[in-house]
Amino acid sequence: MNVSRTAAAAATVTVVLWASAFVSIRSAGDAYSPGALALGRLSAGSLALGVMCLVRREGWPPRAAWRGIAISGVLWFGVYMVVLNWGEQEVDAGTAALIVNIGPLLIALLGSRLLGDAMPPRLLAGMAVSFAGAVTVGLSMSGGGGSSVLGVALCLLAAVAYAGGVVAQKPALGQAGALQVTTFGCLIGAVVCLPFAGQLVHQASDAPLSATLNMVYLGVFPTALAFTTWAYALARTTASRMGATTYAVPALVVLMAWLVLGEVPGLLTLGGGVLCLAGVAVSRSRPRARAAERAAGVSDPQPEQVP
Repeated sequence: MNVSRTAAAAATVTVVLWASAFVSIRSAGDAYSPGALALGRLSAGSLALGVMCLVRREGWPPRAAWRGIAISGVLWFGVYMVVLNWGEQEVDAGTAALIVNIGPLLIALLGSRLLGDAMPPRLLAGMAVSFAGAVTVGLSMSGGGGSSVLGVALCLLAAVAYAGGVVAQKPALGQAGALQVTTFGCLIGAVVCLPFAGQLVHQASDAPLSATLNMVYLGVFPTALAFTTWAYALARTTASRMGATTYAVPALVVLMAWLVLGEVPGLLTLGGGVLCLAGVAVSRSRPRARAAERAAGVSDPQPEQVP
């Protein structure tokens, strides 16, 4: 399997596992507070990643990578997970989905400004279509119960932290491996969440086994595995393109909620999910002339741009 296909497979694993996280959070979130859930998830993730590093004999990241690792660890692994868990307790799921999906747009803007990412028309068009789909899914999920100012602010902060963490992580991946960047970023996030250790210990004693198992699942798979496959794919493409790929998550959440939880989506929700996937397809597509060159065996001048 060539690098392009391997990166595409890694990105697919990421979006599927991140989508599954929304289903698991519903169970764990009933028994654990936002900070405790984030700490438990990050602790399980750090343990799993630590074992992987030992097996692979990964060393410490080089000094040049630490700045990006530290920033992404604080923002994405730490702040993002806590404030998103908190925000979803203050607003309905539809509102949270709408606000958090500003994240990929912020990644594109920051990536263009700070990393020099290209902004081809197909990427912009695809992101526009996917965002319209995310808006449609969010509106269809809205419970109509109103949204607090605090909840909206927390979800907006989550989107900003997510975007900042991704853009900071990209340069670090040029200096260190995906597993190194993910492991130490997750560990830093867990350290940031240590003030919630008392809550975690207290709530774990009363939580049902299913909630605790879901928390462990969140740490091992949507965190340890999915963040590693994300980092692997991000190292081989631009932050903007990877951000656009995450617009497949809302569509997969709708499908998983249907299959696992028996939540039958309405036509509006299904339509929004289709738009999300269509936008991702457009953002990842290449002009016909370039595709013809690749089919003819002409080398790609930009080998980093893979799905």
